[in-house]
Amino acid sequence: MNYPQLLQELEEVSRQLGLQLRYEKGDFDGGFCILKEQKVLVVNKRLSDSRKASTLAQALAEYGIETTYIKPTLRQYIEDEVARNTKVKS
Repeated sequence: MNYPQLLQELEEVSRQLGLQLRYEKGDFDGGFCILKEQKVLVVNKRLSDSRKASTLAQALAEYGIETTYIKPTLRQYIEDEVARNTKVKS
């Protein structure tokens, strides 16, 4: 699966969960936040597609997707990105 397609699928999961997804400019990668009681996923629009997908996957995992049906390949990507990011921080 290529990154633009992966991004589309991650964006669709965001919509299914009722999360607002915003691509913004700034000095950040992105993540999950609550802004004025609205659940928002923010991703830096200047990142490469691979970093956008990774950031979005990690934000979705942080939000919580355990009880949501997600295609097995997409769920595996999310789990792999979370595990990879955890190792980097350790």
